[in-house]
Amino acid sequence: MANKVIITCAITGSIHTPSMSPYLPLTPDQIAASAIEAAEAGAAILHLHARDPENGCPTGDPDLFRKFLPRIKAATNAVINITTGGAMTMTVDERMRAALTLRPEMASLNMGSMNFAFYAAARKIKEWKYDWEKPYVEGTEGSIFPNTFRDIKRILKMIGEGCGTRFECECYDLGHLYNLAHILDEKLLTPPLFVQTIFGVLGGMGPDPENLMHIRATADRLLGRENYYWSILAAGRHQMPLTTIGAIMGSNVRVGLEDSLFLEKGKLARSNADQVHKIKRILGELGMEFATPGEARTMLKLKGTGNVGF
Repeated sequence: MANKVIITCAITGSIHTPSMSPYLPLTPDQIAASAIEAAEAGAAILHLHARDPENGCPTGDPDLFRKFLPRIKAATNAVINITTGGAMTMTVDERMRAALTLRPEMASLNMGSMNFAFYAAARKIKEWKYDWEKPYVEGTEGSIFPNTFRDIKRILKMIGEGCGTRFECECYDLGHLYNLAHILDEKLLTPPLFVQTIFGVLGGMGPDPENLMHIRATADRLLGRENYYWSILAAGRHQMPLTTIGAIMGSNVRVGLEDSLFLEKGKLARSNADQVHKIKRILGELGMEFATPGEARTMLKLKGTGNVGF
């Protein structure tokens, strides 16, 4: 199983806004349908955010998560992964609410603070559907996404220890790997780790193949290769090329409309499943095999669907 590729699909996220793509899932019905379709296409893990169904604004409201999580659980065997990143406009308490209430098998965990900037995307939008979108996107020029050691330890204590949830440890920069190594040394996390390294977000690591090699070598040195499963995602147009290179190097992969709205140059992805099918086709042609949700649970030592709170 360790040689099989785990595909994560990030269904909607909090970066892209409704004006950027008509295919971005916004309502609970859309999120559930898109997630189920992605799982049927081959995603073993579904990374999930919620949005206000009235205007598509990111929200951490557990009641909105409850409108789609049970449906996804009933229709698929996929591992459900709830964000603790939420959105930059949320407090840490707001970001934690859904995972703390619903006790999923997995939750995301950002491993450091950063300038998380996507304000340049506003230049491409001529007409905005909702009033909140433009100031939200442009505001990232002057915002910091805080994830202090105190924040990280609190999430680990309350959601990890308290709920039996394991984490997708998101590393947007080289320093975040050192933060993760510190947390591991403090015995606040136990292997196997699931380390999601992220490329192409302004303020974090650039989407250069050379960075993949450096990150892999650094993670091996700091964490020990036997202690973690490596996964990568790349933002925007870098999604498919960089995940393919990473998979050749031994990584797992993440795709989805949270990370890129496109399927190829100039063509919007019509669904999350489109991206899952594409990465499976590319890696399948290279002779790679893919982990089922059950195999991913075994590899990552997850608690199973019978122990979640939804």
